[in-house]
Amino acid sequence: MLKAGLVALALGLIIFINFTGQCHGDGALQFRFGFYNGKCNGEDVEAIVRGVIQESYMKDPTLVAALVRMQFHDCFVTGCDASILLDGSNSEKTAFPNLSVRGFDIIDAAKAAVEAVCPGVVSCADIIVMAARDVVSLAGGNRYAVQTGRRDGLVSLAQNVDLPAPFISVSDSIKAFANKGLGVVDMVYLLGGHTVGVAHCSLFEDRLYNFQNSGKPDPTMNLVLLEMLKSRCPQKARVDNTADLDENPVSAYVVDNSYYQQILLGRGILQIDQELALDPRTTDTVKYAAVVGYDFQIKFAQAMVKLGAVQVINGTQGEIRTSCRVVNNSQK
Repeated sequence: MLKAGLVALALGLIIFINFTGQCHGDGALQFRFGFYNGKCNGEDVEAIVRGVIQESYMKDPTLVAALVRMQFHDCFVTGCDASILLDGSNSEKTAFPNLSVRGFDIIDAAKAAVEAVCPGVVSCADIIVMAARDVVSLAGGNRYAVQTGRRDGLVSLAQNVDLPAPFISVSDSIKAFANKGLGVVDMVYLLGGHTVGVAHCSLFEDRLYNFQNSGKPDPTMNLVLLEMLKSRCPQKARVDNTADLDENPVSAYVVDNSYYQQILLGRGILQIDQELALDPRTTDTVKYAAVVGYDFQIKFAQAMVKLGAVQVINGTQGEIRTSCRVVNNSQK
C-alpha cells in the first residue's frame, strides 16, 4: 500500500512508495526497499550504480530514454528478471521490438562495479530498475525509491516478447497492461515515458500517407507536424530517420509533462500516443498530467515502481548472475 501523504511530497524530494503487505509471489519477504543494506561489506549498492549511470549520462543524455525503455521491455515480457540482457541466437534481444534497445554496456559496467566490492550479491534485474530510476532523476524527474531483492531469470526466448505495438489501440493497450497487473492510470503514466526518446519513421509512416489504408494521412495529426514529418520521413526512403516523441524541442530530453501537452495539440508521433489524448477512458488523465507537472512526476514514479514489481522471481528461484549476459551454468 502507498504510504499516506505521498502525494503531498514536493518536486525534487525522494519519493518513497511502499508496497508492504502487497504480494509479489513467494519472494515478498525479500523484495523490499533497502534490500541491500548491510549486504555489501558496508558499501552502498545504489550509490555505486548511481555513480556509473551518472558518468554515462553525462557523456550521452539520450541514455535516459534507452534505460527507461529497457526496464519496460524487460518487465513487460516475463517480469523484471533481466531476461532482456541474456545473449543467444533466439534470446529476447533478437526479437524485432528489441533490436533497437540499447544500454546493455551501461548495465554491464554497473554490474562490474558492484561485483568488484560484493561479488554474487546484486542481481542484474535490480540494476536495470536502479539504472532507470537514476537516469530519470538526472534528466529532470524526481528521484524515487525502488524496491530491490529480485533474482535473475534463467530463460530468454524471442517468442516470449509480447510488447504492445506502436499502432495498438487504446482498448488493446488497456488489456495488455491489465494482463501485467497494471491499470489504465498506470498505462497513461508509463506511456509518459515518451517524454524522452525517438521513434523511427517506419513506426508511424502509415499515419503520414496511408492511415488505416485510407490513402490519406491520419486526420488527428496536427497539420504543421504532418508536413514536417513528411519532409523528415519521405515515402520509400532508404534511411529510416527518427522524430522526437516529445515534439517540444525545449524538453525533448527532459523528463517532464510536455509529452501530454503535445499530444493534446495533435502532435503525437505514434498512433497510441495520439489516441491516448482522444479516448474518453484516458483523456481526462492526460489533461490533468498536462496541466499539473508535479502530478506527472509523482505518478510516473509510482507507475515505474509498480512496473518494477511485475512477476518478481522469489528467493528460491532464479539466480544472481556473474555476468548479466549469460546464466551462471553457461559460464562453467
